[in-house]
Amino acid sequence: METKTFTIKNELGIHARAAAMLARESGRFKSRIFLERDGMEVDGKSLLEILTLACPKGSRITIRAEGEDARDAVEGLGVLIEDKFGEN
Repeated sequence: METKTFTIKNELGIHARAAAMLARESGRFKSRIFLERDGMEVDGKSLLEILTLACPKGSRITIRAEGEDARDAVEGLGVLIEDKFGEN
């Protein structure tokens, strides 16, 4: 199991396009992936569930992955967040 916490850095937080990017990236991995914010945990492969986290800029989100490619999954999702989902 791999777990890492990230701070959302892009201005709009996790909006629809960012959530879609997270769900798409999660879907590339065999591992089960979960995103957690303030005690609420959702399926990292579900666009709609990711949106329910309502993560604005500055919020902290924990990514947990379980499975054979868990480390790569957490790293891949972390790259999206650290890169501000391609937004400037």
